[in-house]
Amino acid sequence: YSALIYTYTYKHTHKLKTVNIPDIPECFNCPYGTKYFPEYAEKIPGDCTQKLSDIAKECGIYLIGGSIPEDDAGKLYNTCTAFGPDGSMLAKYRKIHLFDINVPGKIRFQESETLSPGDRFSVFDTPYCKIGIGICYDIRFPELAQIYTQKGCKFLVYPGAFNLTTGPAHWELLQRGRAVDNQVFVATASPARDETGSYVAWGHSTVVNPWGEVIAKAGTEETIVYAEIDLKKAEEIREQIPIFSQKRSDLYTVEAKIV
Repeated sequence: YSALIYTYTYKHTHKLKTVNIPDIPECFNCPYGTKYFPEYAEKIPGDCTQKLSDIAKECGIYLIGGSIPEDDAGKLYNTCTAFGPDGSMLAKYRKIHLFDINVPGKIRFQESETLSPGDRFSVFDTPYCKIGIGICYDIRFPELAQIYTQKGCKFLVYPGAFNLTTGPAHWELLQRGRAVDNQVFVATASPARDETGSYVAWGHSTVVNPWGEVIAKAGTEETIVYAEIDLKKAEEIREQIPIFSQKRSDLYTVEAKIV
């Protein structure tokens, strides 16, 4: 799969050089399935992350590296890494909320059959703003987005791979919800749809602004989606609808139990 990373990413290198913060999909280095995670898992740092580091350095970008199955001391995690323009690893995030669902007659998937949950948040700084990382199913949990916002993030990124059952119902809805709830930009990166795969992704990588508007969206095919992140717009919205100063912290709180 090292060749796959080179083939897929390097063919778009000239395009990556035109953006500041690209993101790639969840489990981009392997088929999405519990039986595949042990086979494709690797250490971090490792081959995949070295390739991502090389690409970030070559293109001079902040690269959010989707996710890969990570093997650490005999446990497997669904892990996203982020790299700076000098190739250094700025963040490593292990998916906190594992994708365990059972919709009768539609889909049953249990990440916990092979994966372990993470126990840390992941925020990193850029010259533009702080960025918080989640992975796919994490977007269903508003507390994570709220904690990232409390930590100063104005941009939340979720590599993900919703399916043909939850995708049409919830994919865009959840992104818009997290964006409006926290008055932040939200971006997702999904694998393109492959009808022949054992797990068929919904696709539709998306960027949503703090007003809840979809400002960029892919279809189901392989493509690159571009969006301009205007942080002034976020500030304007926060002034117009000042929800953070209106929160009733005397009645309720959402807070991280770890740093």
